[in-house]
Amino acid sequence: MARARDDALASEARLTVKGLSARRILDERTEVLALDLLNEGVGLDRLTHDADLTSPGLALAGHISRVPSGRMWVFGETEMTYLATLPEDDARTRLAALFTFDVPAAFVTKGQRVPEYFLDVAGQHAVPVLRTAKTTKDFYRRIKPYFEVALAPSTTLHGSLADVYGVGVLFVGESGVGKSECVLDLVERGHRLVADDLVFVTKQGNDLLIGRGHELQRHHMEIRGIGIIDVPGLFGVRAVRQQKRIEVIVGLEIWDKDREYSRTGLDMEHEEILGVRIPKITIPLNPGKNITVLSEVVAMSHLLRYTGVESAQAFDLRLRQYLEQDYE
Repeated sequence: MARARDDALASEARLTVKGLSARRILDERTEVLALDLLNEGVGLDRLTHDADLTSPGLALAGHISRVPSGRMWVFGETEMTYLATLPEDDARTRLAALFTFDVPAAFVTKGQRVPEYFLDVAGQHAVPVLRTAKTTKDFYRRIKPYFEVALAPSTTLHGSLADVYGVGVLFVGESGVGKSECVLDLVERGHRLVADDLVFVTKQGNDLLIGRGHELQRHHMEIRGIGIIDVPGLFGVRAVRQQKRIEVIVGLEIWDKDREYSRTGLDMEHEEILGVRIPKITIPLNPGKNITVLSEVVAMSHLLRYTGVESAQAFDLRLRQYLEQDYE
């Protein structure tokens, strides 16, 4: 059963392709954006991989040397009014030139009337045309966050993610090292599970990593010797959450006597995920260590840093001042 589950998860992860189509936007945001599809069945599955939307602006006037390719376009009142001033043949020519830049979709705002020639040219280039009742400003305000989330860089990590005192702690390490058991103990102590075994990570903005679980196994855990357990079923809904920002990485590994582990915390180790540097604490495992309590201390130390308190640096400063005292 475990092998079948792992194969299903890995297969879906491999098949996930970042891209956003007009069909998906219609399925997920028709009501929020007050959308209306004007040319049925035209290019609905064409994908954009660019989170930016563009207004044609000067491109409609013929300045197309720096027009970005692969973006969706937004035609506001200014653009539609300008097209209305042109002879139809000129308007067709300029739209055709614009639509050659791999335009996956075009939006028309403020519920404006869209002339037939516009739809005709769009159809020739397989560009779906969607009209929204929203103003241009309101449309941008509503759709930009959606684009940023839908097209955000993402990856899949093997590990367990928990909310410990409000800090997103990602546990990593070799299979069987005890990540799930540690998180289960944290849940029993009142903390919250986000994801176990497979963590989907999405980058939002410049330095924000959001982790969540897989739909297939959300809020379930695999504990060796016991099997699959339903965490909210056992501990209640307070024991889980849907997603969490990843703020600290805890690496669990079997004690290696030949490796030198940090004893002061002065030199913080970091690991890069999707270009974002995350502080990492490596905890060597040997009999008698209470990894759960150590994980709580890691989370509390991280919270303490937010207040400007660096325990290791403060101790180092006091030690240096003590050693530099003049006892003569």
